[in-house]
Amino acid sequence: MSLFIEQTLNGVQLALLLFLVAAGLTLVFGIMDFMNLSHGSLFMMGAYFAATFVTLTGSFVLGGLIAIVCTTLLGFVIEAVWLRPLFGRGHLDQVLGTFGLVLFFNDFVRLVWGPGGRTVGLPQMLQGHVYFGPNFSYPVYRLVLIAVGLLVAAGLFLLVQRTKTGMIIRAAASDREMAGAIGADINRVSAMVFGLGAALAGLAGLFAAPILTVQIGMGDNILILALVIIVIGGLGSVRGAFLAALIVGLIDALGRAYMPNLLRLILSPVAASTAAGALSSVAIYILLAVILLVKPQGLFPARGAR
Repeated sequence: MSLFIEQTLNGVQLALLLFLVAAGLTLVFGIMDFMNLSHGSLFMMGAYFAATFVTLTGSFVLGGLIAIVCTTLLGFVIEAVWLRPLFGRGHLDQVLGTFGLVLFFNDFVRLVWGPGGRTVGLPQMLQGHVYFGPNFSYPVYRLVLIAVGLLVAAGLFLLVQRTKTGMIIRAAASDREMAGAIGADINRVSAMVFGLGAALAGLAGLFAAPILTVQIGMGDNILILALVIIVIGGLGSVRGAFLAALIVGLIDALGRAYMPNLLRLILSPVAASTAAGALSSVAIYILLAVILLVKPQGLFPARGAR
């Protein structure tokens, strides 16, 4: 039971980290019909900004806030200078243009921070474990990550579902042309949504920095998982992205925990441990294929989305 609870919490923590990236990506894709492969680079830049400013300020909170602000501003600049000319063009042009940004930021990071990885230390208050019983404890930092992720998810849901700004965002996600025809400033909405997505990616990079090694290309894998999540959840749907992230996170964590024991029934212990991680990842893509076959719009597409 302790193992199950621990791996469930690990799955929820991974899910919320993925949700922070996928939420911004699904809004950008759902509203602007824009395939932005550079979103993972914003996650990477958020992690590098965090590594830099946490070290300079000596404060995880202050350095983290500066990192999120810098990532948000970077998102506004990218949208205005590089991405806006690609609006309305085909997805192939958008993929090629944003893939160029991925290469640019990888080389930019190599030039500014060097090829080596970086680490971010945690303040004393976020170190240690919380003990829930004699046989079970969980790291404080991961519990804080879960709490903040849930608060951000709730705040984002309220923004999209309960405010006038959210109404405009949902209208643009359902029908961009009609929203513009009734008076919505689509360019302003696009910039705002892209800035919000950049801020969420920066927050995810901040939280990932103490857990993962901050290194070049770290946003590539998380971008692939984020794309899987928005397809499973439904384009333009924050609720769908959240629930799909939970499904993906739990499949990955529980699969890696229990798959080795099942595989040991037919394989050697070494082979079982090696295959377990691969099969856990494969299960996510099998789920993606099944969803595309059964419900191509995703589990919870935005209302009226095509």
